[in-house]
Amino acid sequence: MHEFLKIDVSDHTEKKNGLTYLSWAWAWMTVLKHDPDATWEAVEYISDGETTPCMYLRDATAMVKVHVTVLGKTKSCLLPVMDHRNKAIQNPDSFQINTAIMRCLAKAISMHGIALYIYANEDLPIDDEPKQLVRPESFPSKLHELAFDITELAQQKPESALQHIYAARLDREQEVALSNLLDAHTLNLLKKAKKRNEI
Repeated sequence: MHEFLKIDVSDHTEKKNGLTYLSWAWAWMTVLKHDPDATWEAVEYISDGETTPCMYLRDATAMVKVHVTVLGKTKSCLLPVMDHRNKAIQNPDSFQINTAIMRCLAKAISMHGIALYIYANEDLPIDDEPKQLVRPESFPSKLHELAFDITELAQQKPESALQHIYAARLDREQEVALSNLLDAHTLNLLKKAKKRNEI
């Protein structure tokens, strides 16, 4: 499953109320590319003699549960039925329950590695090669200044920030050191700018 951790889903997400959401359809399509026989299932419950797609709790809110099987391994997730503010809903209707199931599907898929970094509040997936850890005290002050400039510039002009990095003519060790000084958001902006330039 390690290759799933490397998949960048940033072009298939949207932000709502400060949280990042992944399209369940894109996540499932990615699963099927790796395992055409993959399956998923929304767990059903019995309530007052009737079958329901959610489990009702004592306060009249509800939980949904989804199983996702990829390459013979099954992962499961639970999710409350929530409103647009991510607050549990009392006596949810069918649309709200269905929305929760599909959100739970995306979350269960992430348990296999796809987009897991989003739930860890990260902006980028795991790199193909782990970054070499460099102690901050070993960074030259020039790199600190460059990192500050890049961070400021990338917010408005990420392509210009990339050119600024290229103009610095850093060696491999300096590139790693600079990368360790930049926050995840800035790195994400630079990565997207680089991808646009390659098209």
